[in-house]
Amino acid sequence: MLANAAETGHGSGMRERRCIVTGEVCDEAQLIRFVAGPGGAIVPDLAARLPGRGLWIRADRRVLEQAVARNLFSKAAKMHTTAGADLPDRVERLIAARLLADLGLARRAGELVLGFDNVLKAIQGAVPPVLLVEASDGSPEGRRKLQSAARARNLDLPVMDGLTNAELSVALGRENVIHAALTGGRLAERVTFEAGRLKGFRPVREGIERSE
Repeated sequence: MLANAAETGHGSGMRERRCIVTGEVCDEAQLIRFVAGPGGAIVPDLAARLPGRGLWIRADRRVLEQAVARNLFSKAAKMHTTAGADLPDRVERLIAARLLADLGLARRAGELVLGFDNVLKAIQGAVPPVLLVEASDGSPEGRRKLQSAARARNLDLPVMDGLTNAELSVALGRENVIHAALTGGRLAERVTFEAGRLKGFRPVREGIERSE
């Protein structure tokens, strides 16, 4: 079975799968699972929980576009399938929705710091955050100042910048959300995971990066 031909144990608990387009064997964190639904319609399965044979594709818009254009879902599934040209856009929206939902959960759990001043205080505090969140359309000046503060403390903080000011503001129930930070826990891991996948579908400045 092509999609499942490369399953191996992994230290992080993730398994490895083969992309049906590129043939690469990748950790599941770098891939998106699809299944053929009723009538052969291709359904994105971002949580990798739906029943049926998994068809794994690298989390990259161009790779997914190739799968649709070349009808590779049908070849891998060994059955007739249908995948609309809007599938990459649907996947992008689904990833963004999962990411925003996790940020909302983090705020309600008290694990999300909002606002430039509060994020700066967190960076300079005794227990600094583990992940910075920056609106993709925010001013780069504030971002540079926060990263400079992190560097001054020798902190290597990832930055997630795949979501817009409007998206963050709606999801978090605050106006004009530009800067935020996650203080740790499983939600920070999940946000990092989904942000890495969103990077393949949405042009951002730098996606998940490390402070220089």
